[in-house]
Amino acid sequence: MTEAYWIAHVTVTDPEAYKDYQAVAPAAFAKYGAVFLARGGTADTPEGKAYERHVVIRFESYAAARACYNSPEYAAARAARAGACDAHIVIVEGLEAS
Repeated sequence: MTEAYWIAHVTVTDPEAYKDYQAVAPAAFAKYGAVFLARGGTADTPEGKAYERHVVIRFESYAAARACYNSPEYAAARAARAGACDAHIVIVEGLEAS
């Protein structure tokens, strides 16, 4: 089975409201076996729109990554962060191991 990844670029515009997202999102990630590979940290944007935070999350499969995003748990997290950030999230399937 091929792994999949969420790649998220986020700029927080309302830190107090964003805390609500941070309080509820971990339930979705735990339920779907998410493993954080990068979250924040030093970053450079040599091309494209600059965001303040970059996150890479690994899932066991593309189906699991999609299920997490579409879950009731993550729907609650998205609702909690509405208006608190500018986010761009991509779900991508990884390469087959050779």
